[in-house]
Amino acid sequence: MSEFVLKNNSIAIKVSDHGAELRSLRSEGSGKEYMWQADAKYWGRTAPVLFPIVGSVWNGEYKYKDVSYKLSQHGFARDMDFTLVKETEDELVFELTDNEETMKKFPFKFSLQIGYKLVGSKVIVSYKVSNKSDEEMYFSIGAHPAFNCDLNKDELLFEKHGAPVAGALKSNVIDMSCGCLSDSAIDVESNNGLVKLSPELFDGDALIFEDRQADAVTLVYADGEDKLRVTCDVPLFGVWSPVKKNAPFVCIEPWNGRCDRVNFAGSLEDREYGNKLGVGESFDTSFEIEIL
Repeated sequence: MSEFVLKNNSIAIKVSDHGAELRSLRSEGSGKEYMWQADAKYWGRTAPVLFPIVGSVWNGEYKYKDVSYKLSQHGFARDMDFTLVKETEDELVFELTDNEETMKKFPFKFSLQIGYKLVGSKVIVSYKVSNKSDEEMYFSIGAHPAFNCDLNKDELLFEKHGAPVAGALKSNVIDMSCGCLSDSAIDVESNNGLVKLSPELFDGDALIFEDRQADAVTLVYADGEDKLRVTCDVPLFGVWSPVKKNAPFVCIEPWNGRCDRVNFAGSLEDREYGNKLGVGESFDTSFEIEIL
């Protein structure tokens, strides 16, 4: 495993080629570390990519063309070594391609490129998925970055089109016995877009916000010195911290995909929020992490 560093006058990042995972985001001025540092006591990851699924498939397997494939939560890309294919003063790009082992879990030839580009105090994270198969490919992809915070003091600001979200946000609920989506939903109350963090907010596991309810989520620190904004113009996103652990971080997760519903009986191409690529086609998505 190797780590690669990018820095400018405002920020510095470290990225591991294992999972092409962002492992550090620091202010060059204050030295403050914004990324969770993967303490396994709470959660042993920092910012894994979720590919070729987001969340869990029902009963740990899915069907495609009447064949069943076993696939663990969030897929396999986060646990694989990527190849660095581009390195400049302000950008890194890593690539993962199919192999014999991935084909056993995901029967498509693919390329997944993950890029990191620094622009001022901002990191632009990009995903490019390319279909190298001779048939249509179905997949999901998402991000899972974790940011240091105090769940008992800090807040999240939800915005859409530059304005705070009015009223409550609606979150779907995970059935924790299986990791799939229940038929329940809850209202997450906000004060002019501000939601107070607390350990109890995640007693039902991740909050899942569908229907493009917000396109930016800002972590507002109680000390008032700075903020961290994740801009994510995606169909849905999750907000998570480990259940009953009072962990010192929160994840803000842009998703192009979602776990199955409880008792889902469809095949891969029927999964909600899934993506389809024709032969030779590519899918591009990105999000931004900015220190304010």
